[in-house]
Amino acid sequence: MSRLHHLLFAALCLAPSLTLAQVPADSRLKKVQDSHAITLAYRTDALPFSYENADKKPEGYTIDLCKAVVAGIEQQLGTGPLNVKWVPVTTQNRFTTLASGQADMECGASTVTLARKKEVGFSSLIFLDGTGLLVMKATPGYSLMALNGKKIGVITGTSNERALADALKGMSVSATVVPVKTREEGLQGLESGAFDAFASDRLLLLGLLAKAKDPTNMALLSEALSYEPYAIALPRGDWALQQAVDAALAQVYSSPALQEIYTRWFGGLGDPSPAMMVMFGLGRLPE
Repeated sequence: MSRLHHLLFAALCLAPSLTLAQVPADSRLKKVQDSHAITLAYRTDALPFSYENADKKPEGYTIDLCKAVVAGIEQQLGTGPLNVKWVPVTTQNRFTTLASGQADMECGASTVTLARKKEVGFSSLIFLDGTGLLVMKATPGYSLMALNGKKIGVITGTSNERALADALKGMSVSATVVPVKTREEGLQGLESGAFDAFASDRLLLLGLLAKAKDPTNMALLSEALSYEPYAIALPRGDWALQQAVDAALAQVYSSPALQEIYTRWFGGLGDPSPAMMVMFGLGRLPE
């Protein structure tokens, strides 16, 4: 057992247990309890939050948190180890996969928005990021204003698309928005010169740099275009499952396991920001 697993075990031994009577029959949690299995959707392209490693297995910050949540649910239900099934999803089908019952949780880099809450539910917040812009260093200027008259790629249907549109309008910047389907397509478009900048979550752009042919030719602009609060996506209206997930997260946030997970994925960025510390604090929900 790894050090992280020891820390998680110690934290989750304190998690409250649920009785059979406390689990509503119409909750996904009841299905999990009866089948001793849980299905987790994950993104393959959201490094460092959720991606596939060299062995084609899910890995990342959110993946670690979801594994901790599963351990917490096991402890709460008292039914022993759950069989975990991992289902890959894309930006386009991640929420429909949840809504249709093909997965019980989505472990990726999903921003909580009011519009999305009409389709799915969300756990306590797990990370705070913002929409940023990746450009080639040869591009003149280092701001959104400098991209006036240029082309900017962005994945359709994301909160980044809306943030970019709002920023362009608010700053009166006339740029052509080029829709793409994936971050890899965005990187290719930037490297080929199909567009001059690519918009996405800032940390996802840093992860994308690792896949670039020559990362030294690229730069992440310092300005953030939006606020992006991440959470684990859940079935809409399933309060029992959400309560179990939030209880597990509260235990992790109150334990040394949190620092272990954060340092593993973001240690190079330094300590969590003050805003992140407040977020973790708010997630330490009392019993």
